[in-house]
Amino acid sequence: MKLLFLFFLGFLFSFAGSITPSLLNMTALKVSLANGKKAAYKYAFAVAIIVVPQIIIAVTLTNFLADNPSILVTLEKIATIIFIFLSYYYYKESRKSKIKIAKINSKKENPFLTGIILSILNMFSIPFYCGVIILLNAYNIFNYSNLDTFIFTISSVLGTFYILFFYGKYAKIIQQKTGKLTKDINLVLSILTGFVALFSILKMFF
Repeated sequence: MKLLFLFFLGFLFSFAGSITPSLLNMTALKVSLANGKKAAYKYAFAVAIIVVPQIIIAVTLTNFLADNPSILVTLEKIATIIFIFLSYYYYKESRKSKIKIAKINSKKENPFLTGIILSILNMFSIPFYCGVIILLNAYNIFNYSNLDTFIFTISSVLGTFYILFFYGKYAKIIQQKTGKLTKDINLVLSILTGFVALFSILKMFF
């Protein structure tokens, strides 16, 4: 049951972490509109592949920190502050008007190579997974075992792939509805990150 819950959370965090407009999912949108859904799926698969080494690095870093409790406590406090700022950021974004999508370039590109390069250059991924792992470890959901690492990696890869798959498959609809969709998603993420921050604060004092 614990492993199933870990799988669900790994999928949920990676899916939600890429759901708001960013370089990766907006590129999936552009690839789909310019070169078709199949090209977008190849791009999504490539991005998801790079998640594997990113999580391995994140697990290694957080495992080291776990052996140094004083550092881990400090990082948990920092993570709480980050979640508070994220909640505020998503709230502000939810109040913005419809976002603009850059003009689609019809030039044919290798979607798989594009996915690999952009995923590698996405420097936010490793800190993001470090934060998620620290949070899950704090609630005894993730314990750095090989099995836990494998389950979390697979679920995160699938979560990343499916959100980009979603952007690629429904690119035309998303292009038309991006404004309302973005506002709704950002408001939900603001509430979720706010709750995470609140629970983290309560955990520190109780």
